[in-house]
Amino acid sequence: MISLLIGCSLALVLAFACTPLFIRFLVRKGYGQFVRDDGPTSHHTKRGTPTMGGAVIVASVVASYFITHLISYAINPATFGPSASGLLVLFLMVGMGLVGFIDDYTKISRQRSLGLNAKAKIILQAIVGIVFAILALQFPNNAGLTPASTNISFVRDTAIDLAFAGTIIGAILFILWSSVIITAATNGVNLADGLDGLAAGASILVFGAYFLIGIWQFNQSCVGNPGESGVCYEVRDPMDLALLAGAMAGALVGFLWWNTSPAKIFMGDTGSLAIGGAIAAFAILSRTELLLVILAGLFVIISASVIIQVGYFKLSGGKRVFKMAPLQHHFELKGWAEVTVVVRFWIIGGLCVALALGLFYADWVAGQ
Repeated sequence: MISLLIGCSLALVLAFACTPLFIRFLVRKGYGQFVRDDGPTSHHTKRGTPTMGGAVIVASVVASYFITHLISYAINPATFGPSASGLLVLFLMVGMGLVGFIDDYTKISRQRSLGLNAKAKIILQAIVGIVFAILALQFPNNAGLTPASTNISFVRDTAIDLAFAGTIIGAILFILWSSVIITAATNGVNLADGLDGLAAGASILVFGAYFLIGIWQFNQSCVGNPGESGVCYEVRDPMDLALLAGAMAGALVGFLWWNTSPAKIFMGDTGSLAIGGAIAAFAILSRTELLLVILAGLFVIISASVIIQVGYFKLSGGKRVFKMAPLQHHFELKGWAEVTVVVRFWIIGGLCVALALGLFYADWVAGQ
């Protein structure tokens, strides 16, 4: 537990202290945000605000994770170092963050609000996601558990096994399934990132939930408890996942201090894609894939609003369901203040997280 406190606190302090330094660096370089002309007029004042702040979040999490393990080793040399699951979370987070960085840098260098084209972004995301999925089925521990499983999961692995048709086909199906989760999570956070503090605050709630889930899974691990598979969890490295979830939440709290309205820096695609990648990694590695739909319900709602808007626009020949998509901009155009939209969406996100945690705990109680 001490390592969890160290990791969370260190990530928070690093993000809080380094963000203003990064802001000054970006201002000197002239790396400011370009704003869509078709968006709410109130956003035009945000033009030029430093972006790519997600780099601070990613760096703070990576640094705090390894520093925490070094401190733990110094206190107790018998303590194991970074786990396969922890390194996989970092891989997907950093990999998606790099894709976002390329997109952000393209916007800045070409001085436009659009970065990489859709095809290039999808290809880069797919490469990172496929490598993650392949690696996630490797590295079994002493109990034979790999970081991920080919079983589709809700709060634990279900009887639905993607490997039913054979090892190779099962692996391919798992890669496709993982790609769906990763794409949905990264795009969900990316679409939510449009108002000051919205994506950061909502993500803190999600990572806070995975922090609690990781601790619970560690305390109720199936390892060393044979015969209790109904009330235990077969997760490869739950405590290390809890450490990273806490570090993510801590880093986002430190960043949110500077990102809340009026934002002094935006996370950009560097941050939103990295956060989305981390959320997807937690869902896959903690065996809570379908629970993510509820846990990250706010991101699902925002993504659904875009799908509905685009689909109806094409089917109706130009008509719209919302004044503007994603959904948060619809309420802005209806006259809601930006801070009002953000706080109310945080409340919705919190209710979704509470419901998901309730279902997670209820499943454990029912299995007693």
